[in-house]
Amino acid sequence: MALRQAYIIAARRTALGRIGGLHRARRVQDLAAPVIAACLADCGLSPARVERLLVGNASETGNIARLIALTAGLAEQIPAHTIDQQCASGLAAIVDGARLVATGEAEAVVAGGAEALSMAPWQLAKPRALHQSPRVVGFTSSSDGADEAHALEADECLGVRLKISRDQQDEFTLRSHLKASAAVDARRFVREIVALKPAADEARDQSAGEPDLEDLQDAPPLLGEGTLTGANTSALHDGAAFAVIVSDGLWAELGRPPALRLVESAVIGMAARESGEAPIVAMKRLLSRAGSVRIEDIGDIELSETSAAQAIALRNSLNLSDDVLNPDGGAVVRGHALGAAGAVLVARLFTRMARAPTAERAKLGAAVLAARGGLGMAALFEAAS
Repeated sequence: MALRQAYIIAARRTALGRIGGLHRARRVQDLAAPVIAACLADCGLSPARVERLLVGNASETGNIARLIALTAGLAEQIPAHTIDQQCASGLAAIVDGARLVATGEAEAVVAGGAEALSMAPWQLAKPRALHQSPRVVGFTSSSDGADEAHALEADECLGVRLKISRDQQDEFTLRSHLKASAAVDARRFVREIVALKPAADEARDQSAGEPDLEDLQDAPPLLGEGTLTGANTSALHDGAAFAVIVSDGLWAELGRPPALRLVESAVIGMAARESGEAPIVAMKRLLSRAGSVRIEDIGDIELSETSAAQAIALRNSLNLSDDVLNPDGGAVVRGHALGAAGAVLVARLFTRMARAPTAERAKLGAAVLAARGGLGMAALFEAAS
């Protein structure tokens, strides 16, 4: 069967907020619906023409995509389903949405991710004995923080193995803050972030602030005498990001606006204790599947890193410049929105490859991240206009 071209013609996100912070009283549908509406308005597509909704989410129960579809005003008749691939959920939703369009199953798809961790239901573990009460184990793991601890341990091991010092991690984090500050000054987030109400705080990521190297250096280690700290790792955040994906025929009907086209994607699995390397392995798998594309051809690589150590490892392993890897700052600055994190990366790519002035646009861009449990995912996009 011949595949059609699929085009991402709009991509937006909320500001990312700390758990219990900016979005503390917003349900997941309250985060997602305004972003979907903004995406559809950007590209001039009626909600009635959307045929599928795919939502990445790792913390809710049930098919939250259906509730989001109804809240967003999409047609009651359209299928909506939720994807849980942990941190890779939002990127997986967008890749799957592009494939639905490419195979002819839909002309227009909305896909992305949403996490309202501040409002997410808590999980209870079964009591160990009849007379005991159930134990709260959180909203992101089936055991007491085990996934989070494993991710930190994996990144610590990665840092030791590759000789990435605490100073290198703190300096990388400082540069990431400086990049993000420069992007704010250049107003690069203005058309990317959907303000959920008219307030300055709604238009900027809550954790992004003025960098201070002394504060970075004073932060205590998270694990024993290790190098990872609360300042050079990525904290979980609330947020949502979505994209509109259409067929080549619908793209032409809409006047061929600047767009992104999915070139290739790759998903890998590995031992959880080695998951710090998952972005490296995923990017190498992606390049092996992308034909003649070389790493030097990719002008923008957006990584939702779990830590500065993981980002440095990717940069050094692929010999990337700081201008290519997270050019406007990464997750150590803005936070990590769990199941929405990969969709945030696509919104970032759309800003830099489709929304930026023509002379500044990269021709090829990649989104890459690790997912809890030892998974990694990467996707390569091409600018189309």
